[in-house]
Amino acid sequence: MLDVDRWQEIWGTLRRNRLRAALTACGVFWGVFMLIVMLGFGHGLSEGVRRGMAGFASNSMYVWPQRTSMPHDGLAPGRFVRLTLDDAAAVRAGVRGIRVVAPRNELGGGRRGAANVRRGGKTGSFRVAGEIAEIELIQPVVLERGRFLNPLDLAERRKVVVIGAAAREQLFAPGEDPIGASIELRGAYFMVVGVFRSPQTGDEAERHNTTLFVPLTTYARVFGTGEQVGNFAILAQEGVQSSRVEADVLALLGRRHHVHPADRQAFGSFNADREMRKVAGLFDAINLVIWFVGVVTLIAGVIGVSNIMLIVVKERTREIGVRKAVGATPASIIAQIVQESTALTAVAGGLGLMFGVTVLELVGTTMDSLPPGKQPSMFSRPEVDITIALAAVGVLVVFGALAGVLPARHAVNISPVEALRAD
Repeated sequence: MLDVDRWQEIWGTLRRNRLRAALTACGVFWGVFMLIVMLGFGHGLSEGVRRGMAGFASNSMYVWPQRTSMPHDGLAPGRFVRLTLDDAAAVRAGVRGIRVVAPRNELGGGRRGAANVRRGGKTGSFRVAGEIAEIELIQPVVLERGRFLNPLDLAERRKVVVIGAAAREQLFAPGEDPIGASIELRGAYFMVVGVFRSPQTGDEAERHNTTLFVPLTTYARVFGTGEQVGNFAILAQEGVQSSRVEADVLALLGRRHHVHPADRQAFGSFNADREMRKVAGLFDAINLVIWFVGVVTLIAGVIGVSNIMLIVVKERTREIGVRKAVGATPASIIAQIVQESTALTAVAGGLGLMFGVTVLELVGTTMDSLPPGKQPSMFSRPEVDITIALAAVGVLVVFGALAGVLPARHAVNISPVEALRAD
């Protein structure tokens, strides 16, 4: 049963020593508060980076041509390698484990300038990408209206375009439906068939949302690129290591373009799976550091509670002696000391949890109130798993109880005669 008298006695003891109790609780409070805040901000950073990479399929890779750095087959170094549609067909046929090979071209990237786009009296400068329909599997988009490119668009070289959300805002009036409207790209007219937005955040999302997708075959005819392409986007099959596919693709392209096998400068590449693994490893290390710092801080707070309880026992030596002399059992004395340390730890830990969650909520609310363009690009709303938080406080309370065991055993060992002689 709940011993009300004992709890009143514990509360009276803490109230008589307010400053000491507050300073002791401060260490526990700060440990829980810091752990909750660090976990929340760590989650926000991790989620922000994950959202920043949401526009890439995890088993995708990108390959683009550069200049050779080594002579080979009688060719001097410094050659610029040029990729073609035949290279894409060779990669698709010659490398196992590939699901999609998407040859690509673009205006507004690399050596070409951005395309001036006109609609009525409105103009803008945007990136124009020549793509195949399967690029949506590699770089997912969220369609807001209409549709994406399809195989018929490429087969018939249709002059259709899918525009990003930011491009729509610049070229069309608010509330105006862009589907079916025509826009001018360097003297050629294209019909808008879809509007999309990027699932990513930050600068990459802004770049994606100002992109216009046109069929690759139409791009080649309108802008005169012929068989030449700027880069390949490649999607590996499920269960296939993208690093192995990447190595095979680079080796095949090297043979086709007379590149020395040891030349690492002739082609550039980006492997989404490898980069995501690096990011995951980084955040595993960050979480480990967060837990280490938080736990060490909590242990320091618990040790502080134990030391203070030793001082309390010493101050109450005469009282403990009197209680033992009139028949108090060792169990009752131990229970009182342990309950006092547990109460102090539980209250301080609960306050630390409450203040930590409040800070995270305030930061999250502030971030939510910011306009989309002003929100941090690589940081999401900080949150903490409440189950983990409550479990941490529960473990802390257990350690708080253990912190009172040593002072309690010291109190039990006090001789009533010696206690009554104490000043």
